[in-house]
Amino acid sequence: MNNWYKRILILLCIVLFGALHAVAEDSFLRIQQAAEQDGDIDAQYMLGYYFTTGIEVDKDLEKANYWYAKAAEKGHAGAQFNLGLNYAKGEGIQQDFSQAVYWYTKAAEQGYAEAQFNLGLCYTRGKGVARNYKEANKWFAKAAEQGHADAQFYLGMHYDKGRGVERNLQTAVSWYKKAASQGHAVGQYNLAVSYDLGRGVDQDFHQAARWYGKAALQGHVEAQFNLGLYYAKGKGVKQNYLKAMQWYTKAAEQGHTEAQSILGL
Repeated sequence: MNNWYKRILILLCIVLFGALHAVAEDSFLRIQQAAEQDGDIDAQYMLGYYFTTGIEVDKDLEKANYWYAKAAEKGHAGAQFNLGLNYAKGEGIQQDFSQAVYWYTKAAEQGYAEAQFNLGLCYTRGKGVARNYKEANKWFAKAAEQGHADAQFYLGMHYDKGRGVERNLQTAVSWYKKAASQGHAVGQYNLAVSYDLGRGVDQDFHQAARWYGKAALQGHVEAQFNLGLYYAKGKGVKQNYLKAMQWYTKAAEQGHTEAQSILGL
């Protein structure tokens, strides 16, 4: 590529970048006008998003919350959720879990899955509201039915432990499966344990090894150790001491004391 061609290419890139920047700036100004002058609810939400991310403006979480609040008060579910999240984290506003619960509830009642899950967590942990596992499960179920993997996992765990519901290991496994199939590492591990021990499902070492493997690949330390045990014993997999040592090593590197002991560390 000669110097003349390089200069032309660089010039075109500069022109294109300038044009894209101008379009983005014009888009921001239009949104700002719609939010400020027209009171457009979607524009107010987008303006909050711009100030949250620092797109086309300096990042300013106080201004973001101002615009989220404007849209939230008019019923915008995404703004209600983001405002609740910022109250929970104390970002751009004084931390207030009761306000977080208030806005999560507003968004959750509109079917916003992430808000439903976060509201379930608040009831589970007693953050901003009295701990209530039954109410937590109500919201986890709503989010889980929309495919929210974390909600599916928590619902499975609550059925597993009998928190707010009658203990039902079969139902727990069904929710662990849903979360695990979406790549939820702890869901995969809990599903593996269920197959390993025959809890809520027929004992199946092959399936246990499969799900330990999936969780182990995501860095779940107990899954890595258990997978090492499986390879060492030839349990659900063909016996392979080399692979056993490899998984013990991965677990040991994360501080797993039993794995370290086996390795003599």
